[in-house]
Amino acid sequence: MAGIHFFFRAQKYLVLFGALYVALVLLLTVPYFQSHALYLNAVKIPLFADFDVPERYGLAPNRTLNLRITTPDNETLGAWFILSNTYYSSLQSIPGDISNHIIPALKEHPVVLFFHGNAATRAFSARVQHYQAFSTRLGANVLAVDYRGFADSTGKPSEAGLTRDARAAFDWLVAHGKKAEDILVVGHSLGTGVSGQLGAELAAEGVKCKGIVLLSPFSSIESVLETYNMFGFIPLMKPISIIPGAAQIVKRALVHRFDTLQVVPNITASVLIAHAENDWDIPDSHSDVLFHAFLEPHLPPLSLPTNPFSVTPEEWELISSQRHLRAAKRRDFVESYVLPNFGRVDSFAEGKRRVVLVKTLAGGHDYLGVQEGLVDIIGKTFVV
Repeated sequence: MAGIHFFFRAQKYLVLFGALYVALVLLLTVPYFQSHALYLNAVKIPLFADFDVPERYGLAPNRTLNLRITTPDNETLGAWFILSNTYYSSLQSIPGDISNHIIPALKEHPVVLFFHGNAATRAFSARVQHYQAFSTRLGANVLAVDYRGFADSTGKPSEAGLTRDARAAFDWLVAHGKKAEDILVVGHSLGTGVSGQLGAELAAEGVKCKGIVLLSPFSSIESVLETYNMFGFIPLMKPISIIPGAAQIVKRALVHRFDTLQVVPNITASVLIAHAENDWDIPDSHSDVLFHAFLEPHLPPLSLPTNPFSVTPEEWELISSQRHLRAAKRRDFVESYVLPNFGRVDSFAEGKRRVVLVKTLAGGHDYLGVQEGLVDIIGKTFVV
């Protein structure tokens, strides 16, 4: 009797869990809930942050300027400008008015324009560690921006809005004396979607930047839905896929797509893609897909059959021959090497442009960009 009672209790909880799961997935089709699930901008960590006092979050005294950037559509973005550690250390005393040091610091040292992932704020500890890594290891100034609707920034987030925010931050650096071709754009997680859109926009206008770094990127939000595992092991979309057409309904309802894969052909800047193999949030296969998309135009074409179930021996022989040619071309075109205990690096060049893929063994999702080895590779790739 005890076993039967346990069985019915377990069944009841499974039904309840299933109902909650279906409700959660269905909520993703509603734009309001979809936006909040994607951006998580309501999660303002650290709570009640005082952005005027960045020293509370680990940054050196009077090294960081809390500032406001106005977008073309009149939103106001909260941002931090962190002085290069090289510049800061060269000063004979702790600076007074930091705003007086922005132009000389930008003139003398590199700059990283950093776009963060979803949730939290620019004062979040993992992000502060990124600023510290870039400013010390690369000797770069850092401009870190909170998108509209995040932290103390006004407005509500959207794909077009975040892209507009990114351009406003880029233009702010140019307005303060930094040449566009000397600005290194770095995006993490959600920020890679923003960086990709910004890169395509700049290229369309003939504006060159130093390069684009994509840390823990995704190929598109739709692909994230297909590959995301809740708590690292529960597939988000696989259970609902057994219901005919259900997954397609959810995908068609996507309002925010951040389709970096689609804009790859429009990005002309050098690109470095980095991903940790132990990333539980976004599988590192997304980076493989993006790197291959950059590589594809340089490989021989592959003829795929219109009907894979009726391939003739001649078609199969042609496909096999093309695959061998593509594999040989990739080996010749892509330079690869392994760094013991760190990971693997693949790269290729077309003229002055380089595309690099770094796959690290560790780093997870949030701390990939603070690894010294990766920061050094970024520095050497873009001559920072």
